[in-house]
Amino acid sequence: MLLVAAQLLVVVAVEQVAAVVTHILMVMKTSAAEVMDIAMAEVAVDHTNFIARSRASLEALKSANLLKSLNINALILGEHGVGKATLASHIIQAPIVCGESAHEVLKMAESNPKLIVKNFDKFGQYHLLKEVLAKHGTRMIATASSPVSDALMDDFFSLKITLTPLKERPEDIEPLVDKFFTEICKVFNIENTQRRFLKDFSPDLSQNGYSLRRSVYTTYLASSFGEQEILALMQNYLKKKIGKGNDYRDLLYLFDVPLIKAGYEAFGSQLAMAEKFGLNRNTLRKKIGEYASRLDVKEKK
Repeated sequence: MLLVAAQLLVVVAVEQVAAVVTHILMVMKTSAAEVMDIAMAEVAVDHTNFIARSRASLEALKSANLLKSLNINALILGEHGVGKATLASHIIQAPIVCGESAHEVLKMAESNPKLIVKNFDKFGQYHLLKEVLAKHGTRMIATASSPVSDALMDDFFSLKITLTPLKERPEDIEPLVDKFFTEICKVFNIENTQRRFLKDFSPDLSQNGYSLRRSVYTTYLASSFGEQEILALMQNYLKKKIGKGNDYRDLLYLFDVPLIKAGYEAFGSQLAMAEKFGLNRNTLRKKIGEYASRLDVKEKK
């Protein structure tokens, strides 16, 4: 029975990919391998909230699609923000509960046929959970940021999917940025064409999807701020910093550093900058030396 279900799933997936391949071949000339990669990506993006453009993500999504038709437990492993919960929700539609709350996990496992457990590696009462799952026949898809022991894998899971960090999946970054920009359009009621703020965008991947979303929102907000918003932000920030006795000199870098960086971008050299700023070159050079640890700029040749 399971084999038949898996075969049907493969047939459906093949039909989806074939349709996309046909469309691509009609509008562009490219290699068979490139066409297949694009087609698989189109199917992935169109049919799930889990962004899959990179080969690693497509492989993970392929495993997830197979799991949808198999009544087995699985573990999704990866760093925070790589899309574990999104992929788990693609596999099964079920309540999501955090592993830190052992009582809630056991309660939900008793009352639901399917369950998603986040942070399974933070759960402590594994022996009780094993009994509850067996007693009620509950299916569990779990996520973890840290590896679990081989003993726990044997006790709970038939399959493990590992999601690599976003920095190792560069093909997934742009569609994720597009997704977050679409969110911004809805939240702030702006036109989808207003993407100029992303021209010099530098994605923050330190916390994968979490930091990437934050950096997209921050970049948009910073680009939309006028003088009054900037002054209000500075005032609120400075209120937390003043009162140490030498505040003016200690905090002057908050004005000088961004001004010097902007000057390098706009004018390219200390000579031109000094002229436009109305500063003596020696004064400017001294300031640049003073803020060297905060400046990461190069003069234009």
